[in-house]
Amino acid sequence: MVNLYRNDIPSDLVFQNSVAVDTETMGLVTKRDRLCLVQLCSENGDVHLVQMQKNMYHMAENLRILFTKESVLKIFHFARFDISILNYTFDIHVAPIYCTKVASKLARTYTDRHGLKNLCKEVLDVDISKQEQSSDWGREQLSNEQLKYAAGDVLYLHGLRSKLDKMLIREGRMDIAQKCFRILELFPDLELANIDPEELFLH
Repeated sequence: MVNLYRNDIPSDLVFQNSVAVDTETMGLVTKRDRLCLVQLCSENGDVHLVQMQKNMYHMAENLRILFTKESVLKIFHFARFDISILNYTFDIHVAPIYCTKVASKLARTYTDRHGLKNLCKEVLDVDISKQEQSSDWGREQLSNEQLKYAAGDVLYLHGLRSKLDKMLIREGRMDIAQKCFRILELFPDLELANIDPEELFLH
């Protein structure tokens, strides 16, 4: 089931232990390109899409509560960008987080193919389309193709986390993965302060 809202989720929408999250923006520069869509998926597979209107971010109080709720794990693919745009847009600190891309790089060291499409195909045997990835997400009325694409980006994250966790445990890398997720929470703060995280730790 896919639900579409504007500017916030309903106050009675509850996520128990975890929620899969993705975002669509006008580009990949946090301070320049605005947040247009927030995608959420519950553990039971219900998808909730929140179309964000320009200059209406102050209305997203329920999203702010969800993203900062310590009892709910937020599952992303390439969390580094998503938490950066969410932190900047809503003036929050998203936590705790899980990143399937980081988990994949730690668990699947036999490959360099860690994109969501490749990951879904190998780990879940599911083909997802990335055709609408670079479309105009700021338009007033999103197309059915955009909505289907957006839902697909969160629909499989719980399943990926489950499979990757088993691989991480098998390879003895679960502890280091959890430490990486905690470190990842700091990256948006560094980047918004114009500090390059990679440069910071070089000689």
